[in-house]
Amino acid sequence: MSDDHREPGEGTQRDHVVRTTENTTPTTRTGAPAEPLPSDRRIAGAIWPALLASVVGLLPFTVFSTFLVSIADAVGEGDAAVGALRGLGGVGAVLVGIAVAPLIGRIAPGRVAAGALVLIAAASFVGTLAWIPTLAAFCLLIGVANSALYPALSTAAADRFGTGPAAGRAATLVMTTQTLAATLAAPLIAFPALWWGWQGDLIAIAVMALLLTPVLLRYGREAHVTGEKRPGYFVAFRMLAAVPGARPLLLVAFGRTGAFMGHLAFLAPFYTDEFGLAPGAFAFVWTLSGGSFFLGHLVAGRLVNTTDSDERAHRAMRISLLTALVALFAVYLAPALWMTLLATAALSASHAVIAAAVVTLLVRRCGAVRGTALSLNSSGMSLALFLGAAVGGAALAAGGYLAAATVFGLLTLLALGAALTLR
Repeated sequence: MSDDHREPGEGTQRDHVVRTTENTTPTTRTGAPAEPLPSDRRIAGAIWPALLASVVGLLPFTVFSTFLVSIADAVGEGDAAVGALRGLGGVGAVLVGIAVAPLIGRIAPGRVAAGALVLIAAASFVGTLAWIPTLAAFCLLIGVANSALYPALSTAAADRFGTGPAAGRAATLVMTTQTLAATLAAPLIAFPALWWGWQGDLIAIAVMALLLTPVLLRYGREAHVTGEKRPGYFVAFRMLAAVPGARPLLLVAFGRTGAFMGHLAFLAPFYTDEFGLAPGAFAFVWTLSGGSFFLGHLVAGRLVNTTDSDERAHRAMRISLLTALVALFAVYLAPALWMTLLATAALSASHAVIAAAVVTLLVRRCGAVRGTALSLNSSGMSLALFLGAAVGGAALAAGGYLAAATVFGLLTLLALGAALTLR
């Protein structure tokens, strides 16, 4: 039977990868050569429910951010007070993400994702009530739901393709789709809102989430990919701690997310202060940054998964961390606008490559606890987002943009140091 007629994951589950502490180069149990990486079209066709759900999960907070002024007017509060509620989502994401991490190994990830979609639907309905307590509940519930949704979707997508390179590619495609949605979602939700308002957007999101729920439930009926016994709650943490390279990879993700998201938090005022860009002109910068991240993640996810060896992902991660460090300071020190724009694009693309390499290596190495690993990775990134913005803001207030860049550079060095310990 040719590869074109083989069901997703059939061959990779039959010849699944064996990895030990001593030997980190994947080999197959039969000694057969690794299968070629399927096309992106074939992978996307197999994981389309996960890709659609990843878009739906992104939309509630996009509506909240896009229509923040209208929502604040509806509840009779200031923009800052209402916008601060968004932080509840981050707190919920960190706490719940850590708590549910082992459950994604014990419960089929599709079912975890289906439960998260029901929670998103309920939160979206609650969010239509223009009242501070209901908006607080909306932000908290969406953060909680997303903390379970995205690790579960990445795990479910990877599980469709066993433990080979296609598994890593499937997991990275979930994040690539999320990145594309983040770039396009704002204009897509703005046009319908002209007819039915921001509350109509939330109701539409709730309906989409409920329609996708039974699809994800069926998606979650499949057996665990490796066929291994599912670990207990605390055993999953111990198993993950014993996986070679798991802790450095989580530290790489934490450091690079803190640096990048902290940098993005102050990108708009930086372009305004240094180059006098108005909000309309800055939208181009935001598109440039988001588009560079999307393209970098799309290409890197493919390239680092074209071989069973981890070496390509290691090399891409280290080179990209060095590139990100140089590009970071180039953004703040470049003497001309066009140079700063180039550095902004290079910085985003570099971080996209690092993110793709981290997810690929976690999926390959963590086997039965890959869901636990991806959930902890997501929680660590949520925590890094807030810490990066907080320490960056403190440095900016104390010493200006170059001080903030120095803080982000130290976080990048933390990630680079962790990457250099990987074997």
